Amino acid sequence: MKRLIAVAACLLTVVLAGCQTDATDGVVRTNEPSKGDVTSFGDAFDGLKTVSDVEYHASDQAVAEAKNQFRAENYGNAGALFFKATQLSPNDGNAWMGLAACSDRIHRFDLADRAYARAFKLVGPTAEYYNNVGYSHLLRGKLQDARSNFLKAYELAPNDPTVANNLKLLSSSVQNIER
Repeated sequence: MKRLIAVAACLLTVVLAGCQTDATDGVVRTNEPSKGDVTSFGDAFDGLKTVSDVEYHASDQAVAEAKNQFRAENYGNAGALFFKATQLSPNDGNAWMGLAACSDRIHRFDLADRAYARAFKLVGPTAEYYNNVGYSHLLRGKLQDARSNFLKAYELAPNDPTVANNLKLLSSSVQNIER
């Protein structure tokens, strides 16, 4: 029994020795090296970034590439890259919005609806969200739903030129119905 207590005390000492506390904020940090610590390769940690220093998400590169593909009208490639971004960072609302927009452009409205639902949970009721959903409905020919969403976007951002252009596009769609 004494041996078990001694082993437990040693383990507790090792665990507590690995933690560092900054006296200024009281936060325990376990991922930041001390001065003089070396990596397993023998290099000093000076200049290396720790997890707390990271300034980007894992999905940022995929989103940037996807936006370039979208601008080039390569919607399939853009959709694949946005999907990759959603897998890398499931809480990236911009990636979900991009995936939904790509799905609209390739007429996969079932996928677009799922992506918009996820995006709404992450970005909330923004002008961009309502504008994109409105455009999705416009592509489907659901003009009343498109108008409703464009008007919500217009209420949130009355000076947004994209929303204004989509409202004009909608009005021209209503006037030039082909049957």
